[in-house]
Amino acid sequence: MNEKLSLILPCYNEQENVPLIYDALSQLLETLPYDYELLYINDGSSDKTQQEIEKVYQKDPEHVHFVNFSRNFGKESAIYAGLQNASGDYVGLMDVDFQDPPEMIPTMMKAIKEEGYDMVGARRTSRDGEPKIRSFFARLFYKIINKISETEIVDGARDFRIMTRQMVDALLELSEYNRFSKGMFSWVGFKTKYLPYKNRDRMAGTTSWSFSQLLKYSMDGIISFSEFPLTLLSWIGGLSFIASSIALLVIIFRAVFFGNPTSGWPSMIVVLLLIGSILTLSLGIIGKYVGKIFLEVKNRPIYIIKEKK
Repeated sequence: MNEKLSLILPCYNEQENVPLIYDALSQLLETLPYDYELLYINDGSSDKTQQEIEKVYQKDPEHVHFVNFSRNFGKESAIYAGLQNASGDYVGLMDVDFQDPPEMIPTMMKAIKEEGYDMVGARRTSRDGEPKIRSFFARLFYKIINKISETEIVDGARDFRIMTRQMVDALLELSEYNRFSKGMFSWVGFKTKYLPYKNRDRMAGTTSWSFSQLLKYSMDGIISFSEFPLTLLSWIGGLSFIASSIALLVIIFRAVFFGNPTSGWPSMIVVLLLIGSILTLSLGIIGKYVGKIFLEVKNRPIYIIKEKK
C-alpha cells in the first residue's frame, strides 16, 4: 500500500482557481508514487467557490474532499482545519492561486524522503510584481520580529510546504485560538529546509489580503511570539522616571540657590503631553495582550463546519 500525500487548499473567493488547481495537481500527483487527497477548505467564501469545489468533488470523490465553514474565520483557521482533517502520511499546504508553484512538490517530497527532512517549504527570493510599499513593510516585519523573538521566522517563507505526519501531530497540539502559523511552523522545531523560487503572479482573481489586513497580521505575529513590546514599555517607564527625578532635583536646586522659580507652563504642558502619550501607548500595547488573553480564555472553537465530505 502506497503512502498518502494530503494537500490542504484554503480558499476564500477563489471560484476561478478551484478547478484550475485541481487539473494541475491531479495531473502532477498521478505521476508520483503516492496515494493522494486534495482537501479544499472553503473559508466562508461569498462567491461560487463552494459550488466549484463541489463540482470537482463530484468529478473525483476518491481524491477530492472538502470542509465548508459556516462563515469566514480567516486563513489561520482554515490551515488548522486542514491539519485536523488531513489523513495523509505527509501533509502539504498551498494556496490555490498558483503563486505556490505545484511543480515544486516532487522536489519537496524528494527532500523529505531521501534527505530526511521533516518539513520542506518554499521561500520567495524576489517580490517582483508586488507593490513596493508592501514589500518594504514585509521586509521590515521580518527584520523586527527576528530581532525581538526567540523563534526564527524565515524572510520570504510562504505557507507552501510539505510536512511529515509527526510534525503535523506536533502542530495540532498547539490549539490556541490566536494563531500565527508561520511562527508555529518554526516553534515546533524539526529538521527543515526551504527551497528558493521567484515570485509568481496569481493565475486568476484578486487577492483578499489588503494592506491593513497584512499589517494587523504582522502585529498579531509580533504579539504571539514576542514579549519585547512589554519589556520596551518597562524600559520607557524606567527611563521616564529617572528623567523626571533628575528634572525635579534641578528645579529644587534652582529654587533653593537662585530663587528663580519661573512659571514654565509651556514646558509643563509639553511634559504632560509626553507623559500622556507614553501612557496611552503603553495602555494600547498592554490592551492588545489582554485582548488576546480575553479571546483565549473564552475557549471558543477556532472554526465551525457547515458541511464536510
